[in-house]
Amino acid sequence: MIVNFTFIGLMAPVFTIFNQDFSVNTDKIPSYANYLLDSGIKGILVQERKILTEAWTSAVRNTSQHLMVQVGGAPFPDVVDLARHADTLGVDSILTLPELYFKPTKSQELISYLKFISAAAPNTPLLYYHHPSLSGVNIDMAEFLNEASHQVPNLKGVKYASNDLAVAHAALRAANGKYRIFIGSDHVIEPAFSVGFDSAIVASSNAFPRYSKEILQAVKDKQLERAIDLQQNLTKIMTTVTKFGSKVPGMKLAMNLFTPINVGLARPPLQNLNPHRIGEFRSTLEPLL
Repeated sequence: MIVNFTFIGLMAPVFTIFNQDFSVNTDKIPSYANYLLDSGIKGILVQERKILTEAWTSAVRNTSQHLMVQVGGAPFPDVVDLARHADTLGVDSILTLPELYFKPTKSQELISYLKFISAAAPNTPLLYYHHPSLSGVNIDMAEFLNEASHQVPNLKGVKYASNDLAVAHAALRAANGKYRIFIGSDHVIEPAFSVGFDSAIVASSNAFPRYSKEILQAVKDKQLERAIDLQQNLTKIMTTVTKFGSKVPGMKLAMNLFTPINVGLARPPLQNLNPHRIGEFRSTLEPLL
């Protein structure tokens, strides 16, 4: 079955909202969806599991945002089950990490894995999540897409979370340019958009959504100096966030401090910022915004 994938633009990999006991809070999801929509973010990437997928599915019925669900990073039977669940709900697309224990080392091994996921969600566009620094799987994406083009009909693109734009650009041109390549790094949005990319899934779209939106618009308007300035400032912001610790706890804290949405703390084993340093975090970051 041939499925269509038409989304172009900016998508936020949304944070899971936790209560103080780290139980999942779904009550705030409609407000989160509306905050992102008001900020110009028309796509949502959910990276948790069934309860959240169901809650976000309900929320985007009112906002008409594209809903992508990440199903990978789990044992194979669970990945297949999550793909089926997402397909049954009618989400707009699914994204999957590679197998993370028995890691694929060749394009065909990855393609064989994706065939099973595609078969479990035959009505839903499938994208691959290329994040070699975390997954440990670093298969050449252009080679992979060229080989997959006639083998996985539901495969529609890649979330490319690497700063290597030369390889990303080769992937963009693979298989006669049939695949959507989403830039997944906050640090290369401007250079990527300047050389022909048109879509991104970046963490900053949560706490600082105006940057990716304005960079994309500046490139479209051929205001390259403005795009470069925006990128340089966003890079400073993201570098500052990580100076205080891990990226996810820092970005969740930035959400809590600088947006109307409180997403709670990061879940163990991630370490949240010492409460005594929150004032320093705010005062250091605020002048950059």
